[in-house]
Amino acid sequence: MNILEHLYEINFTKINFFERKQSIQNPNTILKGPPKSGKSYLIYDYLSAFEDENYLYIDFEDERNSFENIQNELDSFVKQNPIEVLVLENYKFDLDLPKVTSIVISTKEKIPEKFGFDIINVPPLDFEEFLLFDTKHNNLSNSFNSFLKYGSFPEILEFSDAKKHTRNLEICKLYAEDSTYFKILFILIKSASEKKSVFQLFNTLKKDIKISKDKFYKVFDEFESNGLIHLCSKYNQPKAVKKIFIFNHGLIDIVSYTKNFNNLFKNMVYLELKNRFKEIYYLDNIDFFLPTQNHLVLAIPFFNSLVSSTIISKLLPYIEEYNINTVTIITVSSEQSIFIEELEATVIPFYNWVLSL
Repeated sequence: MNILEHLYEINFTKINFFERKQSIQNPNTILKGPPKSGKSYLIYDYLSAFEDENYLYIDFEDERNSFENIQNELDSFVKQNPIEVLVLENYKFDLDLPKVTSIVISTKEKIPEKFGFDIINVPPLDFEEFLLFDTKHNNLSNSFNSFLKYGSFPEILEFSDAKKHTRNLEICKLYAEDSTYFKILFILIKSASEKKSVFQLFNTLKKDIKISKDKFYKVFDEFESNGLIHLCSKYNQPKAVKKIFIFNHGLIDIVSYTKNFNNLFKNMVYLELKNRFKEIYYLDNIDFFLPTQNHLVLAIPFFNSLVSSTIISKLLPYIEEYNINTVTIITVSSEQSIFIEELEATVIPFYNWVLSL
């Protein structure tokens, strides 16, 4: 039995999966996103609509799958069998594609121009999805605490609390081709929610390891392209230093014993905003500005009356300048309203805010 015959026997009927907000709708689709974000489960969901004999699933990261063998036999194998769907996981755009009704690709590579496929960027779970996946906790507060502490990988819920930190570190290492990649990712995670230029980060890292500027910039761009980091620009100042956010806030705790809860919380809020709004910026002293909604968003985990007076003074200039009609202050648990002159600002816990979006 050759490789393709073995692969043809694979079926996913016994795999349990939960529905995500995203799904494969176009028969020719490319899935992008960090490892362990849930791309494979979107594929399993898609394949569930087909009979086993109508699809062929190939993962090029499986060492048993000889590229040369697959390249030589794929076209004839597809013609000899009733295959409607071809799935290519971890594809590098180096294989001639046969003619089938549907081709679904997952990849870390840069997508060639004019490839003509629908592209879906798959992040880890947002909080609403996390609640659906979380069958362990029986109330919203406990689910939020788990999400806050351990992050948003779909599989993290399968591990005991004692092993979740270790698993997050193991997953983090999957993104690194070598120790240099890991060092770069490490310093990016440590910089989450902070304003840092690429040059600043490079100068910091080169004090610890020998690395060229070209290498650092190449890996940085690769991480951004694959969705491991996100850059948030200052409104109307594209040349200003950008804020860096990591794709899973749960990774922030693995890089230091010193916990920066404010940065973790802001990163978590940013990711929820990014899933819902195309335009997100920051302003001086303002975490996030949504210009199309005339909306200011602040992530202040522990809000009190002392914080309130300081915040009001920072908000006032922007409310008039940008014709702001909505101000939301997101907290861990505080809930109230405050007035900034005539504008009522909402102070709301994260989990209530997310479920109201």
